[in-house]
Amino acid sequence: MSDAAIDDIRYMIEALRLARRGTYTSQPNPRVGCVIVKDGVVVGEGFHARAGGPHAEVVALKQAGFRAYGATAYVTLEPCAHHGRTPPCASELVIAGLKRVVAATEDANPLVAGRGMKVLADAGIETRVGVLAEEARALNAGFLRRISGGLPWVRVKMAASLDGRSAMASGESRWITGPDARRDVQKWRAMSSAIISGIGTVLADDPALTVRPADWTDWQYGAVMPPWRVILDTDFRTPTTAKLFAEPGRIIIAGARAHMERQTALSDAGAEIWMLPLKNGRIEVRALLQKLAEAGANEVLVEAGATVAGAFAQAGLVDEFVFYLAPVLMGSEARPLLDWPLASMRDQRKLVITDTRMLGSDIRFIARPK
Repeated sequence: MSDAAIDDIRYMIEALRLARRGTYTSQPNPRVGCVIVKDGVVVGEGFHARAGGPHAEVVALKQAGFRAYGATAYVTLEPCAHHGRTPPCASELVIAGLKRVVAATEDANPLVAGRGMKVLADAGIETRVGVLAEEARALNAGFLRRISGGLPWVRVKMAASLDGRSAMASGESRWITGPDARRDVQKWRAMSSAIISGIGTVLADDPALTVRPADWTDWQYGAVMPPWRVILDTDFRTPTTAKLFAEPGRIIIAGARAHMERQTALSDAGAEIWMLPLKNGRIEVRALLQKLAEAGANEVLVEAGATVAGAFAQAGLVDEFVFYLAPVLMGSEARPLLDWPLASMRDQRKLVITDTRMLGSDIRFIARPK
């Protein structure tokens, strides 16, 4: 591998590090980082912090100033070539007189993919695409899924005993896991556009479904945007006294059977009412995801009981499972992890474990459908 290729990787690693600083704040926009290098020296760097704010390239160009002329820019996503809330970054790079632009991956939107790099190439700027592309795509899995496929990235989080039980027969489930695992959940909540739960969980546990600063100390990436809280509630039974309404942030009650009195009460309490179709007597979860994507949700976290979690699994809509296993046994009468009846061994669903780690006395597995 040439020295130039090694430099491309080295500086793209730095650009990816910067992009991660927008992990909890950039949505619905992608997480993007940019590094500008001239004569082997970093002269500008930046990341996209919030929608409506300057893009990573603009921040880096401002820091570089006149030193950007003749330099190389490393950016984790193809520079935009269209007017949105801000001017197109590709044009800004041309005006600054960049000599070369290296992008990790193209824009996922099929209507604009490649246009940013074409603007640069047409201006005589040398371009390269594909440096650490897999890492860049992983960082923006939700954004890429939403833009290209119309659905957010779906992550299902579940806590269970070693015998695969998620709650006692009575519904009691606090607490299966220890404090380290519960703190870790705050990270997944913070990086999600929305948290989805069910009316059963609301009635049984009365959760707030918020990101709790007291339980999570990793604030190096800036203030977290409160995730939307979405409750699947077919008959609009969510009580207006639920903890959901005691915390700020967007609340969506997704139902299917009209009940004007309850809907009005929930609306008056501060919730948005979404009417969705039913499928086999349950809310059609694909329709919910499509509507969330249209609203700008990149990643959603399903934190619910066996019925709701099973609905997403049965529909083939789970991109990633986050399992927390505690060293306890809850017995055969306790509730299963997923409501997903499978008749034979050939019906089993295989998973690929992508990460395993200890969190206190609990084990966290991250797995994806094979």
